[in-house]
Amino acid sequence: MVSGSRSTTRIPDLVVLTEELSFILQSATRSTITSDMPPPALVVEVVSPGKINEDRGYRYKRSEYAARGIAEYWLVDPQIDRVTVLTLIEGLYEENVFEGNTAIASVTFPQLQLTATQVLSAGTGHR
Repeated sequence: MVSGSRSTTRIPDLVVLTEELSFILQSATRSTITSDMPPPALVVEVVSPGKINEDRGYRYKRSEYAARGIAEYWLVDPQIDRVTVLTLIEGLYEENVFEGNTAIASVTFPQLQLTATQVLSAGTGHR
């Protein structure tokens, strides 16, 4: 999905397509989102334990997804029970952190009614 100096492909844990991108992929021979296609509406990554994985999620993917123009990027971090919602504004992500029973605010999906706890328990399969 993303090309960069550190990677050639990203496979996010969850991708929400725009209608336009969905239409394009229906006629594609592969289900790969290439750089000449519109970006997805939302990418969600579950942060795995360890410094390398944290750096990948919080630093590298963040800059790569911003460069790709992905409107919203969520980091679900079960190690610290937190969901970070990054919203792309003028080429950079602004972040909002959600914990516990705080309702997640999404610019891309304003009707969404999920709490951080609900997302964390779905992402880890327990709680």
